[in-house]
Amino acid sequence: MKLHERIEGRLREFVDRQPMFFVATAPLAADGHVNLSPRGVPGTFGVLDDHTFAWLDATGSGSETIAHLRENGRITIMFCAFDGPPNIVRLHGTGRVVTRYDDGYAALAARFTDVPGARAVVVVDVDRVSDSCGWGVPLMAYEGERDLMGPYFERKGEAGQQEYRRTKNLTSIDGLRAFDDDPAPARQ
Repeated sequence: MKLHERIEGRLREFVDRQPMFFVATAPLAADGHVNLSPRGVPGTFGVLDDHTFAWLDATGSGSETIAHLRENGRITIMFCAFDGPPNIVRLHGTGRVVTRYDDGYAALAARFTDVPGARAVVVVDVDRVSDSCGWGVPLMAYEGERDLMGPYFERKGEAGQQEYRRTKNLTSIDGLRAFDDDPAPARQ
């Protein structure tokens, strides 16, 4: 393993080439559940500068990452080479959630491809950058993207997306506050 001062040069080029990455977070409670999530919607993630990484976070079946970041901010991002030379890059840092209702969301979201169901931009202030050999990561062929999430949330429309988040994203599996930012539905 080698430590680096910043995300630059070959490390940044490696990160920019990857079709997916993994996000790891955990609550403060020792008996809480550690979360590990894959991310990989094209055009929705990238290095913003030598010490900042971000991604456009789409609505999903849970919101563990958001809950953990709101509680303690700890996060690790990991990229693996599944083709070409073996390599693993880890970005350790502190993350924050900028929801679609927050000031600054539009400017951050504009850096990425818009996707139906986008709920936030997660910004990671990176304080540790490392890479290691990746010899244990298998070689795998990339076949393409799954075109499921975008059409699903597009069909739901804005009101349906909000209802989905109110139903599935309010708290983490450990009961922590997660994505509770959507406005309450209008009374009729």
